Amino acid sequence: MTTETGRPALEARDALDERIVVTATINGDERSWLSSSRDSLLEALRERLQLTGSKEGCNNGNCGACSVILDGRLVNSCLVMAAEVEGASVTTVEGLARPEALHPLQTAFLENAALQCGICTPGFLVASSALLAQNTAPSEEEIRFWLAGNLCRCTGYDKIIRAVQQAAEEVRTGVHRSPIAGTGTHGAEAGVESNTAIEGE
Repeated sequence: MTTETGRPALEARDALDERIVVTATINGDERSWLSSSRDSLLEALRERLQLTGSKEGCNNGNCGACSVILDGRLVNSCLVMAAEVEGASVTTVEGLARPEALHPLQTAFLENAALQCGICTPGFLVASSALLAQNTAPSEEEIRFWLAGNLCRCTGYDKIIRAVQQAAEEVRTGVHRSPIAGTGTHGAEAGVESNTAIEGE
């Protein structure tokens, strides 16, 4: 029995590997789970915790689709072992929005059509949020440099850069264009895309 990615199913992997309990703060909540000693953080997030926003693009640290924030640092979760996050704090794309509102970056990506297939989008959102946490007035050059580890094969990068610039302005001024999750300038279409690309599977 295999998963869609061709890896051994969880049951088969767990039967062969040592199993460990990992406890970490995930998106502000303390979570504990039983993990294989060979699980990457990406595998633990998607398969153990059902947080499927982080995507597996390359599984070798080159595409940035699995980006998360680990103890304040931007990392590729495919390159971090799940056991390494014991006691740590992890923020995934699911942790960006509040229950009542999208993050300004999520709204800006929707309004600027800065996504198509959506596989890379969670990584861009997390990486951009890490940038804005440090610098709320980045230049275009700084944005492009910061996002150099995130690859997109659909939109090109100009719309993504414009979306980050818009979000940076909103973070600086505190004025958000579409604060309610699932709404915005694109109506129902925005709701669909926010489910599939902004946070979804």
